Amino acid sequence: MTQKVYVVGLGPGGIEQMTQRAKAALESCDVIAGYHVYIDLIKNDFTGKEFLSTGMRKEVDRCKLAIEEALKGKTVAMISSGDAGVYGMAGIMYQVAAEHPELEIEVVPGITAACSGAAVLGAPLISDFCLISLSDLLTPWEKIEKRLDCASQADFCICLYNPSSFKRHDYLQKACDIMLKNQRPDVPAGIVRNIGRDGENYEITTLQELRDKEVDMFSTVIIGNSQTEVINGKLVTPRGYKL
Repeated sequence: MTQKVYVVGLGPGGIEQMTQRAKAALESCDVIAGYHVYIDLIKNDFTGKEFLSTGMRKEVDRCKLAIEEALKGKTVAMISSGDAGVYGMAGIMYQVAAEHPELEIEVVPGITAACSGAAVLGAPLISDFCLISLSDLLTPWEKIEKRLDCASQADFCICLYNPSSFKRHDYLQKACDIMLKNQRPDVPAGIVRNIGRDGENYEITTLQELRDKEVDMFSTVIIGNSQTEVINGKLVTPRGYKL
């Protein structure tokens, strides 16, 4: 009897930005589980499937539901936006399923917002970079502050996930103030909103100006390093080739 859970990264937006492997996994499964916002994105593309959805902060319950269905012999797909292994559901699925070694788990990667957002902005992540989420729901803000400080001291290009929310409306401003201690105020930066979805747009700005920009949970922010430049309206971080 098949006892399998795929953990699938949907990519940034519509089905056209999903990998062929992700599509094949979703087409082969009996049940698709996920956060209700992501279920709504794909429901019409995978008709005939059984859907299980839960709300925000119900990730553990969601995994338990998926495991219950898989143990019945159904093939289940747990979905995440972007890549399931980058701030996604892959880790928690392995943890919740730890007592079921008979259950096969296969992680199917997707395009994370750092990559899809960077492509919209140009080529800002062509060299060393890091990802930092500004959400302190699961990570203490003190630890986030230290990561921002160390990464900007080390002159990494920095991609920020979850830059703002209703309860965290000033977190991007706080993050910029930390990075401004270590970087020039005119270091180029960019914001991409609604990547791969209706209303996608971007703007090029600077680290100093970024602190006062309006962003939300559907925004991805990229701050360049000391070498990043703006070329014909796009962010580019040189890798060091001799021209």
